[in-house]
Amino acid sequence: MAFSAKTGYGLVSLMELAAIHARGGVLQVAEIAQRQGIPDRYLEQMLASLRRGQILRSIRGPKGGYQLARPPAEIRVDAIVSCLEGDVAPRSAGEGATPEFEVLGRLEQRLEEARLGILSGTTLQDLLDQRDHLAQAQAMYFI
Repeated sequence: MAFSAKTGYGLVSLMELAAIHARGGVLQVAEIAQRQGIPDRYLEQMLASLRRGQILRSIRGPKGGYQLARPPAEIRVDAIVSCLEGDVAPRSAGEGATPEFEVLGRLEQRLEEARLGILSGTTLQDLLDQRDHLAQAQAMYFI
């Protein structure tokens, strides 16, 4: 159950913004797009969705751009995924389904519950901390 490209790009972009949140930093779409290799126009649409979802705020003007609307520790990954993907309704097996399809339906339900539990228990700060840990480990490896 991988993230869609849209959600992956959105999470990566938010990690960029989370890294500078404590300093009150602002990043422009072009900066994030260039750093992460994301098409500008696609990124602009995603960030606009996140702004409408009150995860980001936009700052106008020549030094404007985007910043997190609240601290990364207060932004849960499930809210980000929901904002970018919408609420995905589970598939129903339909009436008269065979016991085999019912068993598969129950398995899908358990998988979705586990996925939602992980996403709701993970914050943007958790992702940033993991990223920083990996970056530190890679830096030490090259020394």
